[in-house]
Amino acid sequence: MNAIVGDHDILLVTLDTLRHDVAVELAEQGRLPSLARHLPDGRWEERHAPGSFTYASHQAIFAGFLPTPAGPGPHPRLFAASFAGSESTAPGTFVYDTPDLVSGLAGQGYRTVCIGGVGFFNGQGPLGSVLPGLFQESHWEPEFGVTSPHSFEHQIDRAEQVIAGLPAEQRLFLFVNVSALHQPNWFHLPGATREAGDTRQTHAAALEYVDRHIGRLFAAAASRRRCFAIVCSDHGTAYGDDGYTGHRLGHECVWTVPYAHFILEPAEAHR
Repeated sequence: MNAIVGDHDILLVTLDTLRHDVAVELAEQGRLPSLARHLPDGRWEERHAPGSFTYASHQAIFAGFLPTPAGPGPHPRLFAASFAGSESTAPGTFVYDTPDLVSGLAGQGYRTVCIGGVGFFNGQGPLGSVLPGLFQESHWEPEFGVTSPHSFEHQIDRAEQVIAGLPAEQRLFLFVNVSALHQPNWFHLPGATREAGDTRQTHAAALEYVDRHIGRLFAAAASRRRCFAIVCSDHGTAYGDDGYTGHRLGHECVWTVPYAHFILEPAEAHR
């Protein structure tokens, strides 16, 4: 990461609430062509979330604690605050002397931009301002939120505007919290109804919706230079698993998440 930070732009995308099993199933069935093209060997990596709901997980992620590989560790981290005795800080880890990754990258000359999705990024009130407040620039509109059937398209529109407005030499750390997977998501499945509510199937349909558009985000992120991209879930969610519904609970379907990181080449912008 020490060769990437300062040279590449960096994109972090959290597919909020995405279940690992659904992500793997759709990739194996060929239903995620845009994402699978970039996933190493076309596969998601199984990892454990650092928190069971959005706020907790993102606080950890922004402190450098990305989802942890599911096998026994210790696992070297990509990013870490300077911390005596850290067993997950390795020679390849980008180490910063600030409390969080966002300000650490800002200290390396990055423009830090948040494009919010779920309510913890809406800037409305003190709690909704904590996470976006880490960034030099943050954006949220109701059209980016969980109730919008076209939320991800609107978020990408804003990302394209932000990137187009940057000087060519300015490095960018762009964070996008994708709200489309989060409930309510019933409207992404043709024929589903509000009365029937959200299901594992509507969750899958929401991921297919994201896949149809994420290529445009990748193209924008790689339009100026090479971009190091991280795409992962912050936590999963239950749809009746063992009687559980939702998240902020300790079920396997909540703690197990899909993860990938890869390089986006500038040529992606022209494909």
